Amino acid sequence: MCKSFNFVDSNSDYTILYDKTATGKKRDWRGKKQKSTLMSEHYKALEKRTGAPYYGKKAEKICDCAECLAFRRDKATGRLRLYQAYFCKVRLCPMCAWRRSLKIAYHNKLIVEEANRQYKPSWIFLTLTVRNVEGDALKQTISDMMTAWNRLFGYKAVKTAVLGYFRALEITKNHEQNTYHPHFHVLIPVKKSYFSHNYIKQSEWTSLWKRAMKLDYTPIVHVQRVKGKKSIDAEAIEKEVREAMEEQKAILEISKYPVKDTDVIRGNEVTEENLDTVYYLDDALAARRLIGYGGILKEIHKELNLGDAEDGDLVKIEEEDDEVANGAFEVMAYWHPGIKNYIIKQ
Repeated sequence: MCKSFNFVDSNSDYTILYDKTATGKKRDWRGKKQKSTLMSEHYKALEKRTGAPYYGKKAEKICDCAECLAFRRDKATGRLRLYQAYFCKVRLCPMCAWRRSLKIAYHNKLIVEEANRQYKPSWIFLTLTVRNVEGDALKQTISDMMTAWNRLFGYKAVKTAVLGYFRALEITKNHEQNTYHPHFHVLIPVKKSYFSHNYIKQSEWTSLWKRAMKLDYTPIVHVQRVKGKKSIDAEAIEKEVREAMEEQKAILEISKYPVKDTDVIRGNEVTEENLDTVYYLDDALAARRLIGYGGILKEIHKELNLGDAEDGDLVKIEEEDDEVANGAFEVMAYWHPGIKNYIIKQ
């Protein structure tokens, strides 16, 4: 594993890492590493608070995450392609959450396109909520939601109406009331006849979710149709899916960031509130699957041999990352804690 160095000789030459996507968008390696470093400090503080080595081990893993990035640069295009790095895979690590998000988004893009090609479905978005809970009730509430999810999609009305699903858990925090809001966002393919046969109204979705969760109150449930164009064009549908997702804080964005790093740590210092947040979220999310596929989307995921986006390789994101042009050369970028950026030694 590469380690960052603590100084730069005044006579040495180096450049700051600048990496961008094929569309020209800058990849924020620096920002994610800074946030990960701050997260590591919170885990260290939790170890001191609790005396549990468990938190210290996570702090060390996050601290070592993405210390050294090995790229191959295509001489023809100048594009950098990551081919080697250590990612800690700690659930709350901002760096790993970012990499995981890119992989899930890419997988979903392929799955949606293939579903459109094979089945030409319509699509709906479903958001299933429960009331906010205190931190010490978060873990059990999520377990109850997972159980209720299985009940919901076992009901005849749902099984008859849907072709599959992509489900993502999101947790937001109400900092003013110090409570947590776990909820599901779901992308569902349905037959074209769904809106004339086997249609489930919003009130019915609400009733079914209330029943599945065994609630004594009526939860908020949102359902929205993704209106495709008359001609089924996978690219157009995918674009619309993405736009619709963005309009409601987007299922792809939410699946990418089950917990946004800005919702975990507020500010740039270790605080008691932040420590509480990390403590409860770490406990609630440990060893838990945060996304899930069902029906035709699960089948397509298997057909495409996409692998595990949650716990799998976080170096390779897209298939094209393996395609390195002739004449590519290696670029090594190291995190420098003094400069607070990735530098490339000349």
